[in-house]
Amino acid sequence: MYIVSTRTRKLKKVTIQDIAERLNISFSTVARALNDHPAISSATKKKVRDTAQKLHYQPNKLASSLRSGKTHVVGVMIPNLQVSFFSSVVHGIEKVLNAHNYNLLLFQSNESLHQEIKGIDTFMASRVDGIIASITKETSHFEHYLKVSKRNVPLVLFDRTLEGLDTPSVRIDDYKGGYLATAHLIRQGYTRIAHITAEQDLTIVTERLRGYKDALQAHQIAVSEKLILRGPFSAEFGKQSIASLLDQGIPFDGVFALEDFTALGAIQELQDRGIKVPDQVGVIGFANESFGTLVNPTLSTIDQQTIRMGEIAAELFLDQEGHSKRESIMLDPILIVRGSSLKIKL
Repeated sequence: MYIVSTRTRKLKKVTIQDIAERLNISFSTVARALNDHPAISSATKKKVRDTAQKLHYQPNKLASSLRSGKTHVVGVMIPNLQVSFFSSVVHGIEKVLNAHNYNLLLFQSNESLHQEIKGIDTFMASRVDGIIASITKETSHFEHYLKVSKRNVPLVLFDRTLEGLDTPSVRIDDYKGGYLATAHLIRQGYTRIAHITAEQDLTIVTERLRGYKDALQAHQIAVSEKLILRGPFSAEFGKQSIASLLDQGIPFDGVFALEDFTALGAIQELQDRGIKVPDQVGVIGFANESFGTLVNPTLSTIDQQTIRMGEIAAELFLDQEGHSKRESIMLDPILIVRGSSLKIKL
């Protein structure tokens, strides 16, 4: 903020010296008051802050960061901001970090390992105070994340994590989520349940698949590899998976999709083929995307506590700033039952 000098009529930025002269106290006293130094009395701090506000004083963040070695900026890496799951997690991160005077530098990898590495380099060049990230579908090694750790920059992973990388993380219990989704379909009377999953060896993929298989076996239903379809998870792959099952004549009456967009594609293909959902085939997704309540029938899903996930990711960063013990947090998934799987009315 600038003020107009009555003598020069030129714009002049208010400085700490201006506040000191107005109050007839030393430069160092004002500086320490603005930084809430314990040696400065509460009365003096109030006078300094009130005067700073009246003069529209704005601190020089660059100079402050050079003195402290901190930028008060945290880099946040996400695969895709258009997916409401990730935007919701970012909302939780921002809520906590803003309360602690941190700003976010957001970078989308767009599910590209090359872009993810570029994003990490951008964060490091920007001297961020920490990085909170969810890895891409392509990420199979973590040398770029090791570079972060070696420079003692706090690193937190959320949702998608890396085996072998010793860093704090927060994610949903994907195994439990896969089990809950499959067991729900079984309770609704579906017994030939297909699972549309991904080719990638990500933890979220393998754990949801393991939950699916264990739920079938716990209910004395045999696991059929013909009902497990792997590919690039998307609405289009959901359509292709249903088309493949129908064209091959493989019987099924339920679908558990790795995530909601794939489940949406499955419903669309079923409806295009004249198959009623949920009367003939029940469908459940994973992630609780915002469109789930807008489609017909509404989409059953597994909620991942996204805002809470973001809040915890931010708290784990702050813990590292305070040199607290590193830890990993696993949240409980929440079953959301809607029209796409509700054959037996509750």
